[in-house]
Amino acid sequence: MNGDFSLRQTPYSDPGNLDTRGLPRAPRRLAAMVRGLIIHRGEGGLFGYAVPEERLHHDAESRYVTEILRILRERGDTPLTERRAPGGRFVGTCRDFSLLLCSLLRATGTPARLRCGFAGYFADAWYEDHWVTEYRAPDGAWRLADAQVHSGYDVPFDPMDVPRDAFLVAGDVWRSCRQGRLDPETCGVSSVAALRGLWFVRGNVLRDLAALNGVELLPWDGWDPWLRKGAPLTEDDLAAADAVAAARSEDDWPRLFTDPRLTVPAEITSYAPYLGDRRVTLPAR
Repeated sequence: MNGDFSLRQTPYSDPGNLDTRGLPRAPRRLAAMVRGLIIHRGEGGLFGYAVPEERLHHDAESRYVTEILRILRERGDTPLTERRAPGGRFVGTCRDFSLLLCSLLRATGTPARLRCGFAGYFADAWYEDHWVTEYRAPDGAWRLADAQVHSGYDVPFDPMDVPRDAFLVAGDVWRSCRQGRLDPETCGVSSVAALRGLWFVRGNVLRDLAALNGVELLPWDGWDPWLRKGAPLTEDDLAAADAVAAARSEDDWPRLFTDPRLTVPAEITSYAPYLGDRRVTLPAR
């Protein structure tokens, strides 16, 4: 596959036979719709809902929007435009909110893409591993939308226009870490001490580049050896990530993705938090 992935679906975002005629077109309404269909697997307490273990472990392993939609159909026959009770929702992560919104935006005519990086609005002095959706607004500008916090969170900004200093794409965090302006030990998964540091930031740099090239991975996807916890980085590793962080044009993304150090191989390892490591063959590009 070649071309601008923000204008058309990828194998990951493709909604299949979804009838889009009844869907809203406004990005804000689509984000609210997504928020009513997914519950983050760590936020059951916000709704007074005990997430069943089976859903907690398996839902977020859904790699494709078609799988998310299948699960939603199994849990209720109400229209997707209706806000569901927690028991009728998909139990996902920030990546799932972002991918579903991206899919619906593309399906209704708005260019969109996933961005992987770090959010500074979940905890003080901490940059949390996070995914959002980047979409083209009517004025032509690219804006960041966080469908996970579209409602129910106290954030000092519009979740449909997240400030670039509140959510930092992975390349910007990498550059700040390399320049000594940001401590990489404050970047990662706050609840897991082993998932932080420069090696983790590099992983998100590669995931973000992959998403910009139509390969919208799960947050725990990797390929040896770079996703081993705390894996030492070579000078070659550092130089390759530096090149991604230095990119300033959208034309650079496909060129960088041809670099064997930066591209995603056909077979990867999914380091699933609950289900253990497993090999996965990705769709052909």
